[in-house]
Amino acid sequence: MKKYELTGETRIIQNGCEETELHRIRAVKTFGGVRSGDIGGWIESEECLSHDGEAWVYGDAIVSGKAHICDNAKVYDNARVYGDAIVSGKACICDDARVYDNARVYDNARVYGDAKVYDNARVCGDAKVCSNARVYGDAKVYDNARVYGSARLFGDARLRGNARVRGNAWLRRNA
Repeated sequence: MKKYELTGETRIIQNGCEETELHRIRAVKTFGGVRSGDIGGWIESEECLSHDGEAWVYGDAIVSGKAHICDNAKVYDNARVYGDAIVSGKACICDDARVYDNARVYDNARVYGDAKVYDNARVCGDAKVCSNARVYGDAKVYDNARVYGSARLFGDARLRGNARVRGNAWLRRNA
């Protein structure tokens, strides 16, 4: 059974040189903290948001392209998830991945477990943020970089290449 429907409300955004039509969503059943009738965020197609689990797109958040939100993941505020990105809340023990504020997750990036990406943070390329990791501020994780464990990447930090930040590490500047 479907948990949401596309409303008649649409919006056009620019993705590089292309225009993308987005659709506002509305819950058709109650699940998690979402009640039947609640209005959600914006998705390009039903492939962007799973009908299983408690995943949801809130407010003015946008999910487009081949991006996919699944399990119990949450995307809200002005966050954007696009490209081939996956935000999944079930890959690790705590299944509550979240992307919010003005954060962006795109390309082939993965955010899962209890990971949080927020403020103006960017996760892109083949980067992964998982477990209990936090990426926030103006931090950027890209290329094949990984942030996991209880690590924190914040401020103007940049993590790139095959770099790893893990455990209880905190990184505020470039690596």
